[in-house]
Amino acid sequence: MDYDYHHLPHVKVQSKSRTALWATLLLTLFFTFVEIAGGLISHSLALLSDSAHMASDVIALLFSMLALFMATRPPNRKYTFGYLRFEIIASLLNGLTLTAIAIGIFIEGIKRFIHPQTIDFKWMLIIASIGLVVNIALTVVLHRSTKEEENLNVKSALWHFIGDLLNSAGVIISALLIYFTGMNFFDPLISIIIGGVIFYGGAKIIRESYLILMDTVPDGFDLEQIRADMYAIEGIEDVHDMHLWNISSDHCSLTAHVFVKNGCEPLHVILAVNQMLEIKYGIRHTTIQTEDPAIHDHADYLRQKKKRLAGA
Repeated sequence: MDYDYHHLPHVKVQSKSRTALWATLLLTLFFTFVEIAGGLISHSLALLSDSAHMASDVIALLFSMLALFMATRPPNRKYTFGYLRFEIIASLLNGLTLTAIAIGIFIEGIKRFIHPQTIDFKWMLIIASIGLVVNIALTVVLHRSTKEEENLNVKSALWHFIGDLLNSAGVIISALLIYFTGMNFFDPLISIIIGGVIFYGGAKIIRESYLILMDTVPDGFDLEQIRADMYAIEGIEDVHDMHLWNISSDHCSLTAHVFVKNGCEPLHVILAVNQMLEIKYGIRHTTIQTEDPAIHDHADYLRQKKKRLAGA
């Protein structure tokens, strides 16, 4: 680094995710125009809602690719954690886009219930069938990418395509039901159902992004169990002011203050804590501060703690 040394790089290079996003972006952009044309020709709300969702996919993919690029930039004097958090910001924006699209589908679906429109079955079925094949391929590509490289941002893009896949399947089902029954209300009905699935995916991504942005303890970690494991290390008398949070979807950081018993070497205690955290929990980015109650102003804290333990 030009300005500082970090024992762990605050960068994230994901070549497989980048390749997958480029492939999906180009194919999605092409098929978006195909679906818009097909929806206008057939007067199908289900098809138009799918094209709107595909258009949002293009925006989501652009955000995702920007996040991948930003994550490769090293830390500097202002952004000491680098740009890893941009992944979460992009995920949040993608989640909000998904929920907005779902609400738009709900509104338009209700309008179509009140004012039904004639549906061109042939065009609706052809475009939806092509869309189904395209979305299956894109969903598989992104799903494999998320298995190979952990990235909440790519997961949010995947949810867009899961919604597209369901939408294409729903359009086909809607077209067949309209053809065999002659009832056009199946078109907005299927759209509303699919909108519910899209809304669920968006809400899920928003929640995950929100929890990371609020620096909550990541899923899969028990802070009290980690504290207990630290107490088990020889020389530690007390653990407090402990924080565990995610910078990005797979980048954890932990800080804690520990009281070291008299006669114990503080640096050895820090080394033991760091080794335990890395081996047992996979946490490598840690900052452990040792304290001595004879020097630091923690006498009242220790007295209250000992009183609570005695009362228990």
